[in-house]
Amino acid sequence: MMTRRTALATLASGLAAQPPRQPNLIVFLADDLGYGDIGCYGSPDVPTPNIDALARGGTRFTDGYVSCAVCSPSRVALLTGQYQQRHGHEFNSGPPEREGQVGFGIPKSAKLLPEYLKPAGYVSGAFGKWHLGVRPGYHPLERGFDEFYGFLPGANDYITTATPGGSSQPAGEGPAKVLDQRIQPVMRGHQAVKEDRYLTDALAAEASSFVERHRARPFFLYLPFNAVHTPLHATSKYLDRFARISNPRHRHLAAMTVAMDEAIGTVMKKVRDSGLENDTMAVFLSDNGCPTITGAGTNGPLNGQKVTYYEGGIRVPYIMNWKNRIRANNIYRHPVVSRDISATFLAAAGIKPDRELDGVDLLPFVKGGAGVPHASLFWRGGKARAVRKGKWKLLEFGEDFSRLYDLEADLGEKSDVSARHPDVVRGLREEWRAWSAKMKPAAWPPRYRELTVNGVSINWEL
Repeated sequence: MMTRRTALATLASGLAAQPPRQPNLIVFLADDLGYGDIGCYGSPDVPTPNIDALARGGTRFTDGYVSCAVCSPSRVALLTGQYQQRHGHEFNSGPPEREGQVGFGIPKSAKLLPEYLKPAGYVSGAFGKWHLGVRPGYHPLERGFDEFYGFLPGANDYITTATPGGSSQPAGEGPAKVLDQRIQPVMRGHQAVKEDRYLTDALAAEASSFVERHRARPFFLYLPFNAVHTPLHATSKYLDRFARISNPRHRHLAAMTVAMDEAIGTVMKKVRDSGLENDTMAVFLSDNGCPTITGAGTNGPLNGQKVTYYEGGIRVPYIMNWKNRIRANNIYRHPVVSRDISATFLAAAGIKPDRELDGVDLLPFVKGGAGVPHASLFWRGGKARAVRKGKWKLLEFGEDFSRLYDLEADLGEKSDVSARHPDVVRGLREEWRAWSAKMKPAAWPPRYRELTVNGVSINWEL
């Protein structure tokens, strides 16, 4: 007859034999959010308590980069863990009608994060902006995701005439107005649906429902907001908090940012209420820097903006949180990149990728391990190219524009020191050429946008 002590010992042994639960994985991806436009990165007038809480409970990266200065290629790198140029996905698509003309979309040869996770028992959901292809075969449900709620192209309205308290300020002057219709349909799976909620609020509700419904199994939640990408749309619920901001464009951006912050808070509350906080790793970042030409946002101390390969185009807010597994109140100052997210998630889930990744597992580094994640980081966008190695940043465009910056002494990239360090320029240029030779050429042609930085006008390719 089994004694109580024996029974307890048997139960303890059985519990100890159970494998640890695979972690839930969440990516909160902002769109066009500037380095200086949230609280924990120095915003003076936009409070973001929920994003700040992720940073306090985990690691905030000061030198967090994305793989491209525009939306779609940046997302490819995040979801594959590879340089987007390995797949020819070097440029954005432009309008949806252009996609079919140029053959835009992440190729089937690329393996996305949910496709790695599915065989390991994960359920994956995407809620928000896709921007990786609108043609048949490119839909999220055809690329490993089990659920999708959002829109397929690269931009959308946030409101309709039926959205309570909705207003827009597209020009930054004059009275606010309500738009007549959404630019692109919101879809649940493959079906268009009527959506009159403020879109950021709707995405929060849908993502929270996903957490609730899949709390009993490991999940990957991909929440790519369209906030704070233009158009500048907000509701009175958020706008009324910023009556003191006189610039109407910045006021709308502040309201949109706070709406996104509250959406993140809604999802993380659902995680906590479901008893999953210790089993959930969450990452927050932006897909690229702020387009300062809109006059709404800022990249803080960084030079340049979205589209450009100055720091303001590619260095972004970047936070990683996993309660009791990642050190709280940690600031990490070595360069990391968005490609590291897939590598880190797969390592945490115990999944070995079947192909080479360009990202690395960041967990050993944020836990205090020695060394640095990357010796060098590379960028290519048509004629634009950049290399970051240690404190050095080489930025070139074509054959006539070459600038070397010492980021430790000159974070704002104001002083070109290439003439004083020609050996550094040669070395970085050779490294970049060796890397670029391993990449594929762009699979479709770019569009162009002329922007001026440091008094020099360049027709950047995007």
